[in-house]
Amino acid sequence: MIHYNKLLIILSIVLCFSSCENKKTTSIQSFTELDLKRGDLLLCGDPNFGDVSFALSCRYDLRETFNLGLSLMHSFEYAEAEKAFVSVLDQDPECLMAYWGTAMSILNHPLSFKQNSKSLERGEKLLKVAQTLTPNNEREKDYIDAVTVYFNDWQNLDTKTRKLNYESKMEELYNKYPGDVETAVFYSLAVLATADLNDKSYTKQKKSGKILEKLFETNPNHPGIAHYIIHNYDSPELAHLALNTARKYAVIAPASAHAQHMPSHIFTRLGLWNESIKSNIDSANSAVCYAESVNPNANWVSEIHALDYLVYAYLQMGDNVRAQTEMNKMIEIKEVFPSDHFASAYALIAVPSRLAVENKDWKLATELELPKTNLDWNKAPWPKAMLHFSRALGFTNTGNTSKAQKELDILIDLRERLNEAKNSYESGQVTIQIESIKGWIEYSKGNTEKAIEYMKLASKLESETTKAAVTPGEIIPAEELLADLYMLTGKHKEALKSYELNLKGRPFRFNGLYGAAKAAQKLDNNELAAYYFEKLIKVSEDVNSSRPELSEAKDFLANNSNSKNV
Repeated sequence: MIHYNKLLIILSIVLCFSSCENKKTTSIQSFTELDLKRGDLLLCGDPNFGDVSFALSCRYDLRETFNLGLSLMHSFEYAEAEKAFVSVLDQDPECLMAYWGTAMSILNHPLSFKQNSKSLERGEKLLKVAQTLTPNNEREKDYIDAVTVYFNDWQNLDTKTRKLNYESKMEELYNKYPGDVETAVFYSLAVLATADLNDKSYTKQKKSGKILEKLFETNPNHPGIAHYIIHNYDSPELAHLALNTARKYAVIAPASAHAQHMPSHIFTRLGLWNESIKSNIDSANSAVCYAESVNPNANWVSEIHALDYLVYAYLQMGDNVRAQTEMNKMIEIKEVFPSDHFASAYALIAVPSRLAVENKDWKLATELELPKTNLDWNKAPWPKAMLHFSRALGFTNTGNTSKAQKELDILIDLRERLNEAKNSYESGQVTIQIESIKGWIEYSKGNTEKAIEYMKLASKLESETTKAAVTPGEIIPAEELLADLYMLTGKHKEALKSYELNLKGRPFRFNGLYGAAKAAQKLDNNELAAYYFEKLIKVSEDVNSSRPELSEAKDFLANNSNSKNV
């Protein structure tokens, strides 16, 4: 009987071993069959992406590669991050956290969570393999379960619901592992990802920011902490809270094109144009280097995104020459990668639109066309709306009301598409454009008061939302456009108030400063006019600009030398 029992025990062990080996083999086979990014890491310049250290149970010799993947992820270098994590998996297929890292890289931009069905399917399949493996500890299982919450049932659950589910799961981990730096970082990011862009109290941004600020005190070289602080405070009301961090991030991760660019979000909010320009020149150069390694015949999204911010900064300094130089680069772009990235679509339309509208070159605005690239413009209704908005402004200011109405009709159709897709933020942005164009059509018809009412509504709607992370600013702020309308209708007091209100949220905008100066001049307030003209000259002092507004400012100051600053 004893021998029989021993035999049963031995047999059970053999069967268990066989079963485990079969399960392991099946899992490994399933993993290798997945469509995952592999290959040598393509890094430009100093291969320094900051310092992270993640406690994991995988092979010790692979931890450096894992941490590199994590650092890359924290600076939104997702393609290379995925390759790093997959490299770990190829060498250690049972490394559970490498499945998590790969899934998070597939998730891509953690603030927008806009994945196509192919990416969602890839992540789901990968995590199903991960779920077949036996976790080495509870923490690693929790991490896998958390990201699985987002990918699960993506065919039936909308993005917002899955984002909220993910946030809830990460909150559990945050409370469960209070001393875990990465848990706190990813929880803060989940909080930010679910922030309502219409919430002007910035409740979630402040909550997430406080978590990160505390972490930054003891982790000053962590790329994710610095990066996400900037994202949290990327608004006019909060930007000052991130200025010191913004000036550190590029130094923490010098090898990342995104790390070079991201500080310019804060510089733009504060009107620090020279710093923004340097930031985006560095970012664009780094992005070009990466593109030459990956796809030398195409332009990477990071370069295109940086060019949008760069052109915006040049325009605010009155530097049309350098703005046009960067614009010429955009014109030459025929192929972009990834071919479905929203930031590329946005920038490719925003840049030529800004050049036309900010210079009030209304004829040029009417001639704007969709860039001829490999982007599918049918999948980019909001960028398309910006084009038609700019064209409509051009037509109303050149006296062609009928063509402006046609552009308005297109805007309404695009808004309907966004409503059908339940994209409330982008739909809201198009609504602001619609109300603005209604106003300018009415003005062109001579219906002044009705025009102002439409523009006041557009301005109110704009003030109730914050900006999306992808944009340095609107093609033209509604409040500034309202001020322009007030000026044209002789309501100079109201114009001054609107210009000043707009400058409060968008400091040192070239047209805002000029408009405020002109409004004050019309009100015979030469002291205030001098104040704004001096600011205009100051913002353009490093530029050899031919903008007529600057000549006017200098003439005014020369003829009003007794005016005192206020």
